[in-house]
Amino acid sequence: MSQLVWLLDRGAALVTYPALYLAVLTGILYNTESFGMLHEAAQRIHIELSVFAMIVTLLHAGLGVLDAWFVVTGQVPAPAYSMPYFLGGVAVGAGALLMLVVAVLGFTDAKRFQRPWGPRVVHSFAYAGFAFGTIHAAAIGTDLTGLIRPLLGPSVAFLVYVLLLRLLVLRGIPSNAIPD
Repeated sequence: MSQLVWLLDRGAALVTYPALYLAVLTGILYNTESFGMLHEAAQRIHIELSVFAMIVTLLHAGLGVLDAWFVVTGQVPAPAYSMPYFLGGVAVGAGALLMLVVAVLGFTDAKRFQRPWGPRVVHSFAYAGFAFGTIHAAAIGTDLTGLIRPLLGPSVAFLVYVLLLRLLVLRGIPSNAIPD
C-alpha cells in the first residue's frame, strides 16, 4: 500500500509541476495584449489549465500527506536525507498549497477580500505559491535531482524573464526607446 501511495504521489507531482508552470506562464500572458498571439492563446487556455493544475495539486497534496504519514510513523524507510529536512520540505509544500488556494479564492469570489486585498492582488499570490512549489520540488522532489540544473533552473529563469517583460510593458516603457 505505501509503495503504491509513493508511486501515485510522485506521478501526481510530475504532472502537477508542469501544469502549475504552464498556468503561471499563461497567467502572465493573459492580461497583456502586447504579447499578441501568445496573449490570445493564453486567454483561451489559462482558466482551464489552472483548474486542471489545482486539481492535480490537490491530488498531490492528499497523497503527499499520506506518504509523509507513512514516513513519519516509520511504516516505510526514511528518505536518504535527514528527517528535519524532509519535514521542512513538507512544510514548504503546505505553504505552496495555502498560497495557491488563496489565489484561487481571490479569483473565484472577488468580493471575499476587502481593499487593499483586491482580487488581482490576491490572485497574484499564485506567483508566491509557485515559488514555494519550486522550492518544494527542488528540496524533496527526489525525482528531479537530475533535472534541476538542465531543466528547472532555465525554465524558472524564462518565467522570470517573461514576468519582467510584462512589468516593463505595463509600465509603458517602449521596446524601441533610445536613451538620450
